[in-house]
Amino acid sequence: MAKSSAELTRELQDSIRRCLSQGAVLQQHRVKLETKPKKFEDRVLALTSWRLHFFPLKVPAKVESSFNVLEIRAFTTLSQNQILVETERGMVSMRLPSAESVDQVTRHVSSALSKVCPGPGSLIRRGNADTPDGPRDTSPNSETSTSTTHSVCGGFSETYAALCDYNGLHCREEVQWDVDTIYHAEDNREFNLLDFSHLESRDLALMVAALAYNQWFTKLYCKDLRLGSEVLEQVLHTLSKSGSLEELVLDNAGLKTDFVQKLAGVFGENGSCVLHALTLSHNPIEDKGFLSLSQQLLCFPTGLTKLCLAKTAISPRGLQALGQTFGANPAFASSLRYLDLSKNPGLLATDEANALYSFLAQPNALVHLDLAGTDCTIDSLLGALLHGCCSHLTYLNLARNSCSHRKGREAPPAFKQFFSSAYTLSHVNLSATRLPLEALRALLQGLSLNSHLSDLHLDLSSCELRSAGAQALQEQLGAVTCVGSLDLSDNGFDSDLLTLVPALGKNKSLKHLFLGKNFNVKAKTLEEILHKLVQLIQEEDCSLQSLSVADSRLKLRTSILINALGSNTCLAKVDLSGNGMEDIGAKMLSKALQINSSLRTILWDRNNTSALGFLDIARALESNHTLRFMSFPVSDISQAYRSAPERTEDVWQKIQWCLVRNNHSQTCPQEQAFRLQQGLVTSSAEQMLQRLCGRVQEEVRALRLCPLEPVQDELLYARDLIKDAKNSRALFPSLYELGHMLANDGPVRQRLESVASEVSKAVDKELQVILESMVSLTQELCPVAMRVAEGHNKMLSNVAERVTVPRNFIRGALLEQAGQDIQNKLDEVKLSVVTYLTNSIVDEILQELYHSHKSLARHLAQLRTLSDPPGGPGQGQDLSSRGRGRNHDHEETTDDELGTNIDTMAIKKQKRCRKIRPVSAFISGSPQDMESQLGSLGIPPGWFSGLGSSQSATSGSWEGLSELPTHGYKLRHQTQGRPRPPRTTPPGPGRPSQAPVPGTRQENGMATRLDEGLEDFFSRRVMDESSSYPRTLRTLRPGLSETPLPPLQKKRRRGLFHFRRPRSFKGDRGPGSPTAGLLLPPPPPPPPTQESPPSPDPPSLGNNSSPCWSPEEESSLLPTFGGSRGPSFRRKTGTEGAEPGEGGQAPGTAQQPRVHGVALPGLGRAKGWSFDGKREGTGPDLEGSVQAWQKRRSSDDAGPGAWKPPPPPQSTKPSFSAMRRAEATWHIVSPLFPSPS
Repeated sequence: MAKSSAELTRELQDSIRRCLSQGAVLQQHRVKLETKPKKFEDRVLALTSWRLHFFPLKVPAKVESSFNVLEIRAFTTLSQNQILVETERGMVSMRLPSAESVDQVTRHVSSALSKVCPGPGSLIRRGNADTPDGPRDTSPNSETSTSTTHSVCGGFSETYAALCDYNGLHCREEVQWDVDTIYHAEDNREFNLLDFSHLESRDLALMVAALAYNQWFTKLYCKDLRLGSEVLEQVLHTLSKSGSLEELVLDNAGLKTDFVQKLAGVFGENGSCVLHALTLSHNPIEDKGFLSLSQQLLCFPTGLTKLCLAKTAISPRGLQALGQTFGANPAFASSLRYLDLSKNPGLLATDEANALYSFLAQPNALVHLDLAGTDCTIDSLLGALLHGCCSHLTYLNLARNSCSHRKGREAPPAFKQFFSSAYTLSHVNLSATRLPLEALRALLQGLSLNSHLSDLHLDLSSCELRSAGAQALQEQLGAVTCVGSLDLSDNGFDSDLLTLVPALGKNKSLKHLFLGKNFNVKAKTLEEILHKLVQLIQEEDCSLQSLSVADSRLKLRTSILINALGSNTCLAKVDLSGNGMEDIGAKMLSKALQINSSLRTILWDRNNTSALGFLDIARALESNHTLRFMSFPVSDISQAYRSAPERTEDVWQKIQWCLVRNNHSQTCPQEQAFRLQQGLVTSSAEQMLQRLCGRVQEEVRALRLCPLEPVQDELLYARDLIKDAKNSRALFPSLYELGHMLANDGPVRQRLESVASEVSKAVDKELQVILESMVSLTQELCPVAMRVAEGHNKMLSNVAERVTVPRNFIRGALLEQAGQDIQNKLDEVKLSVVTYLTNSIVDEILQELYHSHKSLARHLAQLRTLSDPPGGPGQGQDLSSRGRGRNHDHEETTDDELGTNIDTMAIKKQKRCRKIRPVSAFISGSPQDMESQLGSLGIPPGWFSGLGSSQSATSGSWEGLSELPTHGYKLRHQTQGRPRPPRTTPPGPGRPSQAPVPGTRQENGMATRLDEGLEDFFSRRVMDESSSYPRTLRTLRPGLSETPLPPLQKKRRRGLFHFRRPRSFKGDRGPGSPTAGLLLPPPPPPPPTQESPPSPDPPSLGNNSSPCWSPEEESSLLPTFGGSRGPSFRRKTGTEGAEPGEGGQAPGTAQQPRVHGVALPGLGRAKGWSFDGKREGTGPDLEGSVQAWQKRRSSDDAGPGAWKPPPPPQSTKPSFSAMRRAEATWHIVSPLFPSPS
């Protein structure tokens, strides 16, 4: 407070403070104010931060007049105690009581103006008003208003507060706090209006106005926020005054043409403008604004480094003016590095684009070029870029354009030349561009010849490549080594992925692959494609790090891919969004996450996942310590939250907690990885070792008495191999345990401990040097304070105690954090070494055991040959075959099959298959799962598998494929030689016409004409009216004599079921039939009544009439063996027209043989399921079957959403000759009711 204020009463001073409660009163002076010419009156001058107030000498105090420091036009001291102030509203003259008071007021005004208007120079003029060096214009709007400042963020808060006071608005303290705290802490020089978008337009205008005098901020940013006219006016004002604003971004800010015209005028007025980056995208500027802007850009001495004009409604005329400006101003050729003209349709479709092409063809500095959606011709553009900026262009976006305006099949030469000559390309986007096949080939050929690029991202999505493009990619992509990321989404590949996916796997430089929206195929083909994809990522040398199948609508079949992620070690990122895999897919994903240790990022959304699916993921993440990021599934979380808000919130919080935990360095569960790898390594070859060891032991036991020396040597070698094979079972855990023991106190940990000790000593020494230097500098700057303080040594010791770094912190940082990361990596390498050694040793043991087995088997065969009697070689062979048969039955593997499985590749395939989790029963719908579901209905276990044995398995597991026998009966097409009916509809455009297969043969092996029997095939009856139904083959009890077959009896159409429609195998059913398409047994017949007595016994077969069947015919007659004739004959073996005496069974007939729980047709009858689906038996079994069948019918009648089994495989129609043979040998045995005992 000034001394002159002592003349003021305490009461008046307090009243003035209460009146100016909003601002702190810094000074109070009693002055004489000139109210009229040469008339001075007593007033009180009160100074606040930004304003001068005049009060009368009255209590209570009331402001008489005031003005802001920014209103001052001139501030002059006329005499020793008089001050003359020129403001916007007039002149103010006052006399202060002393010279000291004048100095205090002058310093206050000068300090306030220097905070608002930084820059060098003097604001206060001293002297007379009539002198030539009179007062200069020091208002904020003048060009000479400058000062210096070193406050936070260039004094933005002070300038903003002064402007608020000048305009009579309330100062937002939150704005000051954000700038002084957040912006200053981040050293952020970009003023983002989005940080204050919640404020009013006038507040934003004041903030922008404060930037006009601020030298800290160099960039003004605003995107997707419509700015009012007040804000835009201040933007123009700031650009006209600022000498530090270098970049202006007004993206989608609601700009009009007039703003751009004014902006061009501002560029011409401000000669000190340093703007070099301009973004006006997504604003309807049109050509008028561009013409004005182009004229001013001609005068830019340094040009622009960045120009973004995307979606600005510019026409080819405006582009022509802009291109001419680029060519006329030589500064743009060396300064322009970023050019964005995208989303302007038709911009480059006319001849006006030649001006831009000519600029691009000249040497320039472009690094980033975006011309997406401008209708440019890619071949012309690449030709220009080839001569202009090919050596340093890194980003090229040409999406949604045309390849060439010329029609022809020849490839544009610029494609191959440009892509083979580019040096620094890292991103090429050609999405939604219809690339001709030749252009695609030229692009790939150019990239294959380029040896300068690496990790290029090539976007070919939505290019409609289809089959021709897939073929070109298969042929050319293998030679391209510079592409690290490839986007092939939405190209209509579909079934072509069967061959494209393996071709992609051959490119070992490919790290990121996008294949979404390419799976519009049938279910069977989709599963094959997914298996190919699984095989690709399971390869040991797979280079893929991320895979995306987003928006492919795989649904439940997504689990085929998910099941392969459990033990996958190459993928670090997976995108499964938009596949609708539901909760079952989430459950499969949770099982994969429990054992996966390589995934770091998972993207999944739009999968119809409920809170239960998220709960499975949360439980899986409890045991997963490697997943770092999981995208927020907005769609699924929103849907789940609507149905179960509390559960969804809890589950997602748990997921987030696990992800946060995983982002901190910690110990990885190596024991889990060890057990997983142990199961994959040892279990694949252990069965083979056991089989081989068993055979070799039997052969060693058989040859132990052989006196031959070579045989004894081989026996000794075989015993050693068996011993090694037994020890190899403990090889994997022993090696791992050894490595674990050595790693506990290994050289790495010892070295880390020694380094921790050395670092602790170095830290102490550095702190001592820093402390001594700081104390010395403090003594130089403040010597008096240092002398007054305590002694130097004591002060130094006190400070040293405060700044000491604890030794346990350094040791923990090195051993627990960095050391743990190193140890985790060492454990991974150690496990890979153990796996490699175990695999190598086991492979060698298998090979040697197999060779030893073959050698010993050869010796054993020679000894058996020598031991056969001279006159009975057959007997010896019979004994040998019996021994071999026993051995074969015991091992269930032939020598040829064993040799095939010994192959190292086969073992590797088994291990790879074990890495893939089998498809869930809920998804696969395999016959085994169907049997378990039908078991509750009373259906025998092998019945369904017999029907579906001819159908290819659709399970996702390949675990047993390599163990299948490779030798056996040759498969025959039973009806291959039958002529086909003529096609009534022409083949579609996508379906090739099927040409007849040449060289068809009859069943007896003779060649036939293709049209033989075609004329009368569809009109002739296969079975005439005089023929009877096929007879059923039966086995007889021992001792029964065989009688000749009875004469064929004519079919009678009498009886109770005369008008009943025969049952069809292919799913023709009425409203009450239980299932559609699945061959299920009919409901049990009613118990016998008096109206329907049981049928008598049928005549039995004679001893001399047992038929002989070939293996093919016999298997075709038995549905259990996958034949096609058994189900087809089912309608011929029905009960309609059966007379008493034609069917039935004699009491005491032998029980019918069963194979895998299925009764064989014609081999006797027993209680259970007959060949034609009739249930026999009474009592509890019959009642249980009736209840099960009623339950089954009720589930079938539940509606279209009820579960229904899949239809059986389409069986082939039996040939005419086979039906004639069956006609003569079969007999109908199909009683309606069980025979009495």
